Amino acid sequence: MKQKKINGGFTAIFKREIASYFTSPIAYIFIVIFLLLSGFFTFYISGFFEAGQADLRSFFQWQPWIYIFLIPAISMKLWADEKRIGSIEILLTFPISLFDAVCAKFFAAWLFIGISLFFTFPMVITVLYLGSPDIGAIICGYIGCLLIAGAFISIGAMTSSITDSQAISFIISAVISLFFILAGYPPVTAAISGWTPLWFCKIIEEFGFLSHFNSIARGVIDIRDIIYYFSAIFFMLVLNCIILYKRRG
Repeated sequence: MKQKKINGGFTAIFKREIASYFTSPIAYIFIVIFLLLSGFFTFYISGFFEAGQADLRSFFQWQPWIYIFLIPAISMKLWADEKRIGSIEILLTFPISLFDAVCAKFFAAWLFIGISLFFTFPMVITVLYLGSPDIGAIICGYIGCLLIAGAFISIGAMTSSITDSQAISFIISAVISLFFILAGYPPVTAAISGWTPLWFCKIIEEFGFLSHFNSIARGVIDIRDIIYYFSAIFFMLVLNCIILYKRRG
């Protein structure tokens, strides 16, 4: 009976979070902005048509950078809004573990990002019409997008639990996300390689999101990259639970 209550609590929170996106303009505004930015960077900034090559490499190349600003805008309200209106005290009394509550909010936000990614399917149709792209690489690219988006959401959920200000949560989340991107960004690793040992540069590169994402986006599914992202997500969700547990205590 207790297990059923816990599962019911998870489902209730998950459904409430999904509904909160689509019962307000947030979801529609986000999706429109996301599609416009993705199309703009893919077709105009990257010179898609001038390149004369039918693939989505330029699309996947820009996704992590777009996520740095858009995903914190979605995740900043996950817990900060609960604190602002005072509903977090009620939520924390539900017959559900903290980890399940945190996961329910996380998976709802992750599903929403997945839905947003689904609406980029016209780009796939475009490259299929223009040529014969590697379908496997495209599928891997989308898997990489979902994984790195999940990592960004977990960061945003964690920062949202720190403060009741959505603006502060957004800024902290964007800064942390940028740090993880720059940690594996080639110009950054090249800059620090001149005054640090090679092994240290390698650690920094492996620590960053971008190196693992690029590997998957090239069409190579390495179990180590999958483990890395799920480990990062799990760590942030546990940290989220610790923050909320201290608040409840």
